[in-house]
Amino acid sequence: MPDLPRESLKVANVGLEFFSENIETAGGSAIHVDWKPPGDGDADTARALAALINNPIVEAANEVAFDRYHSANPVVDSIGRARDDIPGMDGRTILHAGAPVAWKDMCGPMKGAILGATVYEGWAQTLAEAEKMAENGEITFDSCHHRNAVGPMAGIISPSMPVWKVTNTEHGNIAYCTLNEGLGKVLRFGANSEEVLKRLNWMEKVLAPTLASALDNTGPIELKPLIAQALQMGDEVHNRNAAASSLLLKKLIIGALESDAAQNDIKSMASFIAGNDHFFLNLSMPACKCMLDAAHGVAGSSMVTAMARNGVMFGVRVSGLPDMWFTSPAPVVDGLFFPGYSRDDAAADIGDSAITETAGLGGFAMAASPAIVQFVGGSPADALAQSLAMRHITIGANSQFTLPSLDFAPSAAGIDIRKVVDTGILPTVNTGIAHKQAGVGQIGAGITSAPLDCFLQAVEPLHNSISGNS
Repeated sequence: MPDLPRESLKVANVGLEFFSENIETAGGSAIHVDWKPPGDGDADTARALAALINNPIVEAANEVAFDRYHSANPVVDSIGRARDDIPGMDGRTILHAGAPVAWKDMCGPMKGAILGATVYEGWAQTLAEAEKMAENGEITFDSCHHRNAVGPMAGIISPSMPVWKVTNTEHGNIAYCTLNEGLGKVLRFGANSEEVLKRLNWMEKVLAPTLASALDNTGPIELKPLIAQALQMGDEVHNRNAAASSLLLKKLIIGALESDAAQNDIKSMASFIAGNDHFFLNLSMPACKCMLDAAHGVAGSSMVTAMARNGVMFGVRVSGLPDMWFTSPAPVVDGLFFPGYSRDDAAADIGDSAITETAGLGGFAMAASPAIVQFVGGSPADALAQSLAMRHITIGANSQFTLPSLDFAPSAAGIDIRKVVDTGILPTVNTGIAHKQAGVGQIGAGITSAPLDCFLQAVEPLHNSISGNS
C-alpha cells in the first residue's frame, strides 16, 4: 500500500466545491470538477434518462431521424402568397413565432407586429381598431411551425404577405417564410409605423413579383450548397448572412435581367438586397426547417427538431414526440445594445430563427464566423469554444457544413435531449434583441442558451413512449 499520509496528494473533487476549498486551505492541491447530477437532481427524470441512454430503440430511431435530416435537399422554387400557399390561411389568420400563445399573453413586439399586419391587411384602419379586433377574438392566431412555416423575431405571417416556398426534393416536405425587411424599425421587431407598412406594400407589389420573375429564369436554387459556401466566407447564416445574401443576389440578378420585369423594378430589387445583409436569413430558416421537418415524427427519437421563442416562452419540439411542445420562460438576452438602450429595455428572447441552431448552424457554427462576435458579443476564441462544446450534445455532425477555423471539421448537428440533460451543456443561440414595447424595433443582439427545463420535461414522456417496446 502506498504511504498516502506522507505523499503530496492531488485531489480531483466532484461534488460540493467547499470540499476542494478545505483541501487548499490545509495546504493541499485540488481541482474542482463542476458537476451536477443528471436530470437536475430529479430522481424520476434521472431514472428515465438512464433508461434512454444506449437504448437500442432510441439509437435506431436517431439514426433514421439524423439520416433524414442530413439527406434533405432544400431548394427555393417559387414565391407565392401566404393565403394561397400556406394551409389554413383563409380568413383573418395570423401566424407568429414560437409555441402557440394567446393574444393576452403575447409580448409587446409580437402585439405590435400583429397590429401592423392587421392594418396592412386592411382589416382595420388604425392601430387602435386593430387592437380591439385582437382583444375581441376577431383574429385567429397560430404558430408558424404548425403551418409548415417559420418567421424571424415576432414571426408574423398574414394572408397577403409574399412567402418563399422551399421544397425538400429528397423527402417532399415544404417550408415557407416571408421576405426579409432589413434591420431597424421593421415589422418583425414589433415596429408598425407608416414607413413599415409602406415597405411591406412595396415588397408585396414590386419586390415579390420581380423575385418571382427571376426565379422563373434561374429555376429552383439549391440552398445547402449556397449555405456551405457562405460558411467558408464568414457567415453562420443566422445573425451574419452577408456572404449568403451576396451569393443569392448573384444568382437572382441574372434571372431578373433575362425576365420581362421592368428595369426600374430590377434595379430596386438589386438595391434592396445589396443593402440588406440579412436578406438570406429568410431562406436559411425555411431551409433548416425543411431539413428538420424531414426528421420529425420518428417514433423513439430523442433528436430535437425545433427550438423557437415567442417572447414569453422558449419552446422545443422532439422528433419522437411530434405533437408536443416543451416550454420554459424565455430568457432576456444580455448582449450588446445600441446606444441609449440596456437590458432593462429588452423583450425576452423571441423568434423562430433558432431553427438554424437546431440544424447545426447559427450559434453552432460560430467558429465559421469570428466577425459575428463583434455583433453579438464575445471573442473569436469564444466562437470556437461554443462550436466545439456543441459536439457534446449532438447525435452527429453535418459533413456538408464545414468550419474552416476548425480545420474544416463538420458542424455539430442533431441536438439530443439525452445528452443535454446528461451533460448540462445547453444549446447556444445567437439572436437579435427587440425592445419590450411595441413599435420601437431592434435594440441590440447577443448570445443566449436554451433553458435546460425544456429538455428535462421531454425525458419522461419520451421514455413512456417507448417503454412498452423496450
